[in-house]
Amino acid sequence: MKIAKLLEALPHTLSLSDRLFVEQAHKFAENAHSSQRRASGEDYIQHSMAVAHILADLNLPPAAIAAGLLHDVVEDTPTTVDELRLDFDEEVARLVDGVTKLTKQVTRVHPESNDYLSDQVDDNVSARMPTERAETIRKTFLAMGDDVRVVLIKLADRLHNMRTLSHLSAAKRMLIAQETLDIFAPLANRLGFWQMKWELEDLAFRHVNPSKYKEIATAVKLRGAKREKVISEIISRLHDTLRENGIRSTVSGRPKHMYSIFKKMERKNLPLEKIYDVRAVRVLVQHRKEMPVSESKNNRPIEEKTISDCYLALGLVHQLWKPIPGEFDDYIATPKDNFYQSLHTAILHEDGNTIEVQIRTEEMHQNAEYGIAAHWRYKEGESKLDKSFDARVEWLRSMMDWRQDVTDGQEFVDALKSDMFPDRVFTFTPRGDNIDLPGGATPIDFAYHIHTSVGERCRGAKANGKLVSLNYQLKSGDQVEILTSKRGGPSRDWLNADLGYVRSARAREKIRSWFKRQDRDKNSAAGRRIVDRELHRINIRGLSLEMVAEMFSHPTVDDFLASVGCGDIHGQTVVNRVVRWLQTEGGEIDDTLPPPNATIAPAVRSGEVSIQGTGRLATRLARCCNPVPGEEIAGYTIKSRGVTIHRSDCPNILRVREQERMIAVSWGHEVMQTYSVPVRIVAYDREGLMRDIGTIVSDEHINISAVDQPPNQGHLVTMNFTLEVSNLRQLSMVLTRIEQLQNVTQVYRYKAGRE
Repeated sequence: MKIAKLLEALPHTLSLSDRLFVEQAHKFAENAHSSQRRASGEDYIQHSMAVAHILADLNLPPAAIAAGLLHDVVEDTPTTVDELRLDFDEEVARLVDGVTKLTKQVTRVHPESNDYLSDQVDDNVSARMPTERAETIRKTFLAMGDDVRVVLIKLADRLHNMRTLSHLSAAKRMLIAQETLDIFAPLANRLGFWQMKWELEDLAFRHVNPSKYKEIATAVKLRGAKREKVISEIISRLHDTLRENGIRSTVSGRPKHMYSIFKKMERKNLPLEKIYDVRAVRVLVQHRKEMPVSESKNNRPIEEKTISDCYLALGLVHQLWKPIPGEFDDYIATPKDNFYQSLHTAILHEDGNTIEVQIRTEEMHQNAEYGIAAHWRYKEGESKLDKSFDARVEWLRSMMDWRQDVTDGQEFVDALKSDMFPDRVFTFTPRGDNIDLPGGATPIDFAYHIHTSVGERCRGAKANGKLVSLNYQLKSGDQVEILTSKRGGPSRDWLNADLGYVRSARAREKIRSWFKRQDRDKNSAAGRRIVDRELHRINIRGLSLEMVAEMFSHPTVDDFLASVGCGDIHGQTVVNRVVRWLQTEGGEIDDTLPPPNATIAPAVRSGEVSIQGTGRLATRLARCCNPVPGEEIAGYTIKSRGVTIHRSDCPNILRVREQERMIAVSWGHEVMQTYSVPVRIVAYDREGLMRDIGTIVSDEHINISAVDQPPNQGHLVTMNFTLEVSNLRQLSMVLTRIEQLQNVTQVYRYKAGRE
């Protein structure tokens, strides 16, 4: 793509200085990416220009288009956000920072190589880094809540990556496509950005389920010629009928989307021939000529008349063809949660086949196709679009008002899936206000949606006038009344997932915040003890609490310690994050693995798989992903069943939260490194103590190479072990488990010879 083509696509309203600003961004990005290539072999800058072109088509302001050109320079080149701030301005720097990955990873290759994967892998979907991907998504959504243009840049970035996905390996295509279906397509839908939603879904569907995609595409294509002829006849007949009845409109065929057909087949358990929207017609109702714009300053009579014409058009459709019972939806009177408005009906054509008909105004169509972006694309002083934009931004902020309280990336992504993208239920207050909640929501979720204080004082609820339990699952159409007390707070039982009191992340985080406020000093002290103990136990020195708090993006040490103390951040999570930091940036810290005198232990073969630092264990290949020799693999330990071997990019492995059950494995013939670590255990002697310690060490697949227990120590004994471990995470886990044994008072790593 040439720069001239991009400049032609810029909104005609942009001034000369704005155009020069975009050119400056292009030149900067071109220089920054000059030596980089994508997996397709094309210059890296082509991706940046494609993203900017998508944004220009939406009529976004020059700062957003410039940020689209620059969106990868911080992530994939030595450029910093501060440099962008100096060369451009704070607005551009903030937008670029919002779409930049949390962990900057520059792929270094030989200058003449064409193997540079670049941003085509987007959120770096390497199966070995699920935490970083989750943190990236979390950071993007945090920035999105402050400036909605961030999400438009991110969606444009993902859209072009999906268009060019074929150049990657099958495993990476699958991973990126699934992430698109899970996160980005639903996000576009929730923002009302249907045009992009459909394309993202179809592109992802092609890679996630290629056989089903091909089956549906082939079936649709085979009936294509006949279908188009029927659609043309319907369009002509319907247009003439509407005109004869004084309704100005545009009638057209509606594009068929493979993924929506597939989902409807799956949801309704129907064959393809029973899916009504395989053939579809759309009616866009226009303002009547006899209703001049000047009739009303706020255009209300025109708007009301145009909407009434939609219902009149619906009646005419049902006069021409027989409507199918149960297939009518009125999204004008009751808009969808993403502000979508339209009338949907399905009719039976003379040829015996079904046709879906959508009827909406032109304004509704603009909002349906472009969602939040309609604010810029069609902004011509239309107050209705401004109101829609404000409503969408307000919805986004209200949906994300819990976002600052979730510091763990994976928990954040899980909350997104449960709160923003699931099936929805539409409930009502006693005054008739519509409350949109995630499927499975309870009266407590409803109460917190109304207001935090209502949730905190909630003591009971009525649904449709009848008392219901607080874990009652609300249904669409329920009218809910919350019974409150004058004072009080939430119950800790509400956070118990097994009891089913809370479904939404919003309510859950509000409840946690309440308990944090009540016990902040106590939580902070407990958190300090936990962090100090974890770091001391694995003998990590020279690391301040400020540094650890920064790793978790907490503004202050007290905030971080309080999060640890109240259980939001687990002690093992602290160890994992510190170890990852040490491996990437902490070279100056002493006493980390591997030590200079590291020994290499041979791998122990178990079937075709080598398992690190263990004896012979039963292994089996997971049926969910069927790994084969040569692929990257990971092991997952299951009590009484040994180790299950998965592909590293297996979705089940990527969702694992109990990282302590993961184990390093490989396809035989390789050697694994283990490191000798002196560990001291102080405990009150009892029968079976040594047996229990040995059992735990064995369960963690760790070898004991030496034991020193001086005799006749009395009741309080000190035992020195030398453990063969592979990394700090494994060491931390075994120390944690030993410390929980009865009579054990201290467990820590020590320096042999330094007493």
